Amino acid sequence: MKQFELQRLVRSNIWALKPYSSARDEFTGSDGIFLDANENPFGKKNRYPDPHQRELKQALSSFHGIPADQIFIGNGSDEVIDLVYRIFCEPGRDRVILCPPTYGMYGVSADIHNVEVIEVPLNDNFELQIDRILSHSATCIFVCSPNNPSGNSLHGIEQLLDSFEGIVVVDEAYIDFSSSRSVTELLPGYPNLIVMQTFSKAWALASARVGIAYASREIIALMDKTKPPYNVSAFNQQEALKALSRPEKYGYRVKVILEQRALLEKELKEIPVVQRIYPSDANFLLVEVSDANAIYHYLVEEKVIVRNRHSVVRNCLRITVGTPDENRKLLNAISNYNNQRR
Repeated sequence: MKQFELQRLVRSNIWALKPYSSARDEFTGSDGIFLDANENPFGKKNRYPDPHQRELKQALSSFHGIPADQIFIGNGSDEVIDLVYRIFCEPGRDRVILCPPTYGMYGVSADIHNVEVIEVPLNDNFELQIDRILSHSATCIFVCSPNNPSGNSLHGIEQLLDSFEGIVVVDEAYIDFSSSRSVTELLPGYPNLIVMQTFSKAWALASARVGIAYASREIIALMDKTKPPYNVSAFNQQEALKALSRPEKYGYRVKVILEQRALLEKELKEIPVVQRIYPSDANFLLVEVSDANAIYHYLVEEKVIVRNRHSVVRNCLRITVGTPDENRKLLNAISNYNNQRR
């Protein structure tokens, strides 16, 4: 295992923090007369949820083979990002490394927490520039693999973990669509690794806002003591548990999305306004077109909404894989645009 002193990276006030103790921290049973949390005694939705999501963590532990005390459940992945800054980054002092183009909330959260951002862009193949990254001193680095918006799985993460002296956060929001193995397998050897996943993509629960972090027991304990008391609602916990109980439904949907991704790539290549399609391990394609702004606005008029990424990757649209019917409408709309420009 890599030698790593966690305390030197944690903000001193967080290390010393005495966490808030909710009523449900003091009693965890399900039977009894509950007069401890100032809840309304009437109704079916009147009780606070389990603040530590024990049942959901145990279900995830069984599904992924990761101990429950190495799992954090958040109100979406953005809460996990926020907690990383809150725990490890002293405002106005610490620095974080980001590798654009990447998910924009890493930078927004840095600005919110007044943390300096060092940008080390991905190379022309959207891969990490490890030597350039390691030439900088920083407390944390965020990498997204498969990457958003390029869609590729990043290489060199283990090399980065071997040499980077801070916290390495790997965002695996799209890992279910990739043939690459999850870096959660590396957790036993790297106490500075945090792996983010989510129920929003492959599990089809974007509206439930359930994000996950896998890390060492020590890091998870820090997240638990700095989070809000009841951060994930009972409804959202139940939806996640229901999804985990139906792995065949999850597997079928992922299979269809992968088939449709291949079909979209094949048919988009036949449309002349499409210049290039980047390889994808995610549930979307990054597509270079002749005029991203014009095609984006045309699609909006046709009520087909894609993501215009021209501002971060020139003339590129990020297209999510939809249902077969939605994908056909997209292809027809882009073909019609192409035909009108002849």
